[in-house]
Amino acid sequence: MKAFNKYILLLAGGLTLLSSCNDFLDKMPQDAVTPDTYLRTADDLAAYALKQYNFSTHQGAGLGIWAADNHTDNQITSSYSSRWIPGEWKVPDHYNKDSDDPWYFGNIYNCNYFLQTVIPRFEKGGITGDEKSVKHYIGEVYFLRAWNYFDKLQTFGDFPIIKETLPDQSDVLVAASKRQPRHLVARFILEDLDKAIDLLSDNPVGGTNRLTKNAAYLAKSRVALYEASWEKYHANTAFVPKGADYNAQTEISFFLAQCKEAAAAVADKVQLAVNNHTWSAGATKMSNPYFAQFSAQDLKAYPEILFWRDYDIDKGLKHSTGFYLRVGGNSGFSRQFVETFLMQNGLPIYASGSEYKGDKYVDDTRQGRDERLQLFMMKRNEVYTEGKVNFVDTLPKLPDVLAKEESRCVTGYQLRKGLSNEWSRGYDESSEGSPIFRAAEAYLNYIEASAIENNGNSIDAKAQGYWKQLRKRAGIVEDYQVTIAATDLSKESDWAVYSAGVQVTPLLYNIRRERRCELMEEGFRMNDLKRWRALDQVKGWMPEGFNLWDSMYKKYTDAGFLLISNGSDKSNVSSADRSKYLRPYEIINKSTNLMYGKGYKWCEAHYLSPIAIKHFRNTASSTGDLSSSTIYQNPGWPIVADQGPTVK
Repeated sequence: MKAFNKYILLLAGGLTLLSSCNDFLDKMPQDAVTPDTYLRTADDLAAYALKQYNFSTHQGAGLGIWAADNHTDNQITSSYSSRWIPGEWKVPDHYNKDSDDPWYFGNIYNCNYFLQTVIPRFEKGGITGDEKSVKHYIGEVYFLRAWNYFDKLQTFGDFPIIKETLPDQSDVLVAASKRQPRHLVARFILEDLDKAIDLLSDNPVGGTNRLTKNAAYLAKSRVALYEASWEKYHANTAFVPKGADYNAQTEISFFLAQCKEAAAAVADKVQLAVNNHTWSAGATKMSNPYFAQFSAQDLKAYPEILFWRDYDIDKGLKHSTGFYLRVGGNSGFSRQFVETFLMQNGLPIYASGSEYKGDKYVDDTRQGRDERLQLFMMKRNEVYTEGKVNFVDTLPKLPDVLAKEESRCVTGYQLRKGLSNEWSRGYDESSEGSPIFRAAEAYLNYIEASAIENNGNSIDAKAQGYWKQLRKRAGIVEDYQVTIAATDLSKESDWAVYSAGVQVTPLLYNIRRERRCELMEEGFRMNDLKRWRALDQVKGWMPEGFNLWDSMYKKYTDAGFLLISNGSDKSNVSSADRSKYLRPYEIINKSTNLMYGKGYKWCEAHYLSPIAIKHFRNTASSTGDLSSSTIYQNPGWPIVADQGPTVK
């Protein structure tokens, strides 16, 4: 992050690196483990905490955070994920790099080292510098430990809770590897976030480029909602705790209350960015604050953005997202996602009569719809960039579905959130800011928690107010009852209609719809579907893109493009015999295409990830008997390397 890059340089240049042989806990202390002379000033603490930041942002080649919903029912790439083919996702024996292993403890170790070193020093007056800043940086590390644990919770569920660095003794480390029930892990995360909230400032040096109290409240609401909904919808399965000391309703009620309290702390204080209800191309698109807060170089002017990452090309801090957004970036919205958006009158497309213009042409799908679809999906022949270079940067008149993979608009429905008016000096020369946390999520978290509290039948007055604000900004009539009354769940193609294979209430579904549309492209979709247990009924779902074979194909042939759809290796589009909609995974029909004619199929074990066999070997009490390990494998996954889960 630009404002604190100097601290990273100081940290990297001034530390003596230590190492550890605690292989099975993956204790790989990097440059965070420091000599006794370090971590004694506020600047030391600032640099150390910043070094532990590991948030998803724009980095490297590709779409950056806007690609985080790929391989869900929202966004499709040119190649499918093994998660959708039971048996293809297999238990790893080990990972070539410890840091690539989801069981990796290195980041947690670094936070523990900081806390057990700094807090005693601070309490004894051994840290020099501004006391408020010192407290803030301690709060950051509490947040970061919680954030790392939340990643483990989402990945594995039950997980060891380790609050301190441990000696290099096998018996101690084996004992510490014991997994704790997920609700206790979630409570531990909230405890750390409460400590962070007490210590963090909302105006630190570096502003919203650094973690703040608001960000901690938002994270707390996210964690609490995640655990409450997981325990509710996965009840009576192997994915939740069992035993006399676990009361599901008590835990669910606790987490819902925690979610609402934390979410309201943000939503009552931070207003949503204004949507001026104007769609525009070129430079003028940045005059709409709602759109611009995802695309600007400097996001500190947008209060809804609670935490973001800054870039500066001249200082080597850059990414390639701007380039890949313009060319398609090997992604695209699914037809099923596009159909989820309401009309501006609040009606679903199937209930809107002639108001809905159909999907024979891409731009028709946008007319009269929720303004989020209009703002955040590309329009044909749109001007990207103007006034910065000697030519105008313009979207092709036709979706570039025939381009090479890395620059293909896979479905014909091209992503637009994050598009700026800045011309990239090269494919990796973008510097738009990367949002990480924004206040709109707090509104959504509160609304959903309120609905769950009331069994999906009603929401409280505060939730009603939040929802009306979100709908008003999206250009939809504020009265959500209009939508609920017109909703026919049997006509919705959204997986979130279901939890545990059973349809939810129209109210709860429309809250989920609101979340899906508001948080589009921001990486929430897969974790939402998992916590809702909304994937059980996914059997043979085929992702589709735009309507190619009614009318659009003529525009391609008239423009001189050769469309080949015979299923051969030379095919570049799917056949009309398969569907009038483009099917990215039914273009080539060959034995290695495991998706052709089958579609997505969910396997229950995939709700959690498998633990690598290496960790069973390292914690087994009997050599060669992995079942004697301190840890246990996740439901449905074997303790045999290179095998998939049991398919039901």
